[in-house]
Amino acid sequence: MATRTKKTAGAGETEVEETATAETATAETAAKKPAARKKTAAKKKTATKKKAAAKKTAAKKASSRRKGGDGALATVEASAEDAEGTESPRRGKGPHYLVVVESPAKAKTIKKYLGSGYTVKASVGHILDLPKSKMGVDIEHDFEPQYEVIKGKEKVLGELKKAAQGVDKVFLATDPDREGEAIAWHIHQQLGHENAYRVMFNEITKKAIQEAISQPRHLSQENYDSQQTRRILDRLVGYQISPLLWKKVRRGLSAGRVQSVAVRLVCEREDEIKAFVPQEYWTLDALLEGPAGPPPFKAKLSKVDGKKADLKDRASTETLVEELKSAAFVVSKVDKRERRRNAPAPFITSKLQQEAANRLHFTAKKTMALAQRLYEGVPLGEEGQTALITYMRTDSTRLSDDAVTAVRGFIGNTYGADYVPEAPVVYRTKKGAQDAHEAIRPTSLEYPPSKVKPYFDSMNDDMAADMFRLYELIWNRFVACQMMPAVYDQTSAEITAGRALFRASGSTLKFPGYLAVYGATLTPEEEAAQEKARAAGEDTDEDGVGELPSLNDGDKLGLQKLLDEQHFTQPPPRFSEATLVKELEERGIGRPSTYAAILSTIQEKKYVEKLEGRFRPTDLGVICNELLVKHFPHELDAAFTASMEEKLDQISEGEANWKAVLKDFYAPFKETLEKAEAEMRDVKREEIKTDVACEKCGNVMVIKWGKMGHFLACSNYPECKNTKDFKRDAEGKIVIIEEETTDEKCENCGKPMVVKRGRFGRFLACSGYPECKTSKPISIGVSCPDCKQGYLTERRSGRGKIFFGCNRYPDCKFAAWDRPLPEACPQCQSPYLLQKYSKRDGPYVACPNKECDYRRQIVEPEAAAATGSTASSAA
Repeated sequence: MATRTKKTAGAGETEVEETATAETATAETAAKKPAARKKTAAKKKTATKKKAAAKKTAAKKASSRRKGGDGALATVEASAEDAEGTESPRRGKGPHYLVVVESPAKAKTIKKYLGSGYTVKASVGHILDLPKSKMGVDIEHDFEPQYEVIKGKEKVLGELKKAAQGVDKVFLATDPDREGEAIAWHIHQQLGHENAYRVMFNEITKKAIQEAISQPRHLSQENYDSQQTRRILDRLVGYQISPLLWKKVRRGLSAGRVQSVAVRLVCEREDEIKAFVPQEYWTLDALLEGPAGPPPFKAKLSKVDGKKADLKDRASTETLVEELKSAAFVVSKVDKRERRRNAPAPFITSKLQQEAANRLHFTAKKTMALAQRLYEGVPLGEEGQTALITYMRTDSTRLSDDAVTAVRGFIGNTYGADYVPEAPVVYRTKKGAQDAHEAIRPTSLEYPPSKVKPYFDSMNDDMAADMFRLYELIWNRFVACQMMPAVYDQTSAEITAGRALFRASGSTLKFPGYLAVYGATLTPEEEAAQEKARAAGEDTDEDGVGELPSLNDGDKLGLQKLLDEQHFTQPPPRFSEATLVKELEERGIGRPSTYAAILSTIQEKKYVEKLEGRFRPTDLGVICNELLVKHFPHELDAAFTASMEEKLDQISEGEANWKAVLKDFYAPFKETLEKAEAEMRDVKREEIKTDVACEKCGNVMVIKWGKMGHFLACSNYPECKNTKDFKRDAEGKIVIIEEETTDEKCENCGKPMVVKRGRFGRFLACSGYPECKTSKPISIGVSCPDCKQGYLTERRSGRGKIFFGCNRYPDCKFAAWDRPLPEACPQCQSPYLLQKYSKRDGPYVACPNKECDYRRQIVEPEAAAATGSTASSAA
């Protein structure tokens, strides 16, 4: 039987072997003999050329082996045909190698940098993990993990084993972090190849790949142990506390060693806001005119009687205003100096997530998903799959010497020599950082945003535009970090008026420096500092923007107006994605690779919700946090979680034993767990009596907990099934939320339909329930644009996110994340428009037709009427 091997083009796809019997092959050959004779001469010529090429190749390989010694590796450049797939057939008698990476996209990018002697395969992430159906950790035998092949990965593992047969070496090129080390270790265990090595690279470029392949190392037991310890810790906590929450609160809940601490931070911030008592204070500004006349400028009251101004009420402010109306305003001191604003450091993971949230309004999850694709490679025309950024999970601001040299040259050529510092700018990596990889930067300065934008524009990919925006942000930050500081001419003046001292300041940009590429937007650190100052009623750098007139000591100024204004101190702001990541980072909770997952999980589990870009705890989050903090105070302490991260670092550095760390953790944890099981209050069965009487039977109503949160129920259940939604007023008293009635009648019994709230949002139900169980979705007043038969309704996804769909689902599957409005587009006549929202522009209306650019800012009454979500429409 003859066997042929067919090579497929897709990354990660398997070989397809086609077989034909000898008889069939003979018959086909006989049928083609006449044509074959005509081509014999041409074939002989081709064969002669191939033999000559083969001899040259063999000579080159032999020469390479002689130069590099016995362990030298073949790095023959792959042809364009080879680069299409991830596997090359064995050719000749030279060495052959298997390279295993995590993703098919990365495999496709790497293949084009390696020779024909390499087969590149993707594991598509982890192949082994702890079982989902049980804890999978043998606590009695030194916490031995019980790994199993992940469901659905049997085929991938089989392909890897097949590809490893007969190769000289296996190179495990999974991501260069501890999780990648664990994946590599599991692949090594499953393949069982005696010549398996670990290769690591920070960027997917030809130089980095070939250097990594030529300098392989053995797998790191310490890094594997550290990652394994993290996995076991999370399993011990999650699989033992979560069932407790199922039993006491609601089935399906989860608790995590890190995620529960993040929920605690959000809950504690909410408690601070509720407990905050605003303090009244007043500010006083003087609108003054210099000796040269207009334009006037503003000076802020700084001191009274030599002490910091502290105007606490209207009476004291008005008294001072009356005094100053007749006072002489004289310049007592003028200070002129240069102020420098240094460029921010290149991106680490947390700062990338924060800046992407602030500048691009991306979630941490979206940022990391886009960065992963930029790291693995995107198609750039004839250049093929090309990686554009270095590894995106890092806590180091370190840059390679080659990268710094290249960017300094680029800055000089593009912006001029004045923008290049005398020496490279070196940024200090924070204490406790692993410093395993470089900062996030472009892989090459040959791919400026202007050059790659046409390729992103031509991609048939909804995420291409956002991917380009993120790449541009990374590029600009990297270039900016090696540029000169921005220089401002700053003038400040002190002005005396009776017993008061005023200060005026102004600044003008003298030299843009790094702002020429990175813009003047504040960094998260600068923004947080200004937000804190504003909340406390203090001056900010914003107050000194603008230019002052020419002033000299002793100048007398003309008072035009005194501007007194009442203010109240503000509570600390709720966390945004950017500030919560910053808080987690500063407290040492989690690691760069975990931030996005933490934020996604706490929202998916409905412990927190994001309103207007800020996190608020839900009732479910508050209850779970209250129970966990009370019964697991040590495990949910931020300092404890941070100390565990330090111990994991010690394991990876060989300074701690992983089993000892687990034993130290588990002994006290087990005692706490047993105590919590006995003492934790049972929220499910809890009934809190109220002074509200049931209007149906007269019995007392009680507060119960259900899927939708707290509600009022009759204490005479099940005889009386009356329930009510409620809220609390400012004094904490219960206020019943009356059912919203409608003019619509039930089609079955004729009783009025009322608005109810369920798991998937609001709906209409018969007021005669439970005798009549008729229900239907609520129309938002827009006919379905797809089926033309149904109407659109507000619904809620399984993850709790509001969307809008057709009432004829599943017959019609129209869906939109943004609220459709019953208004035709004035430009393209689309039958509806969309209510959208952005952090930068606020609410606005736009056409759903991608080819139409109609857009208008929304007015307040319209915004109040059209409530909805802030994502883009989804078909």
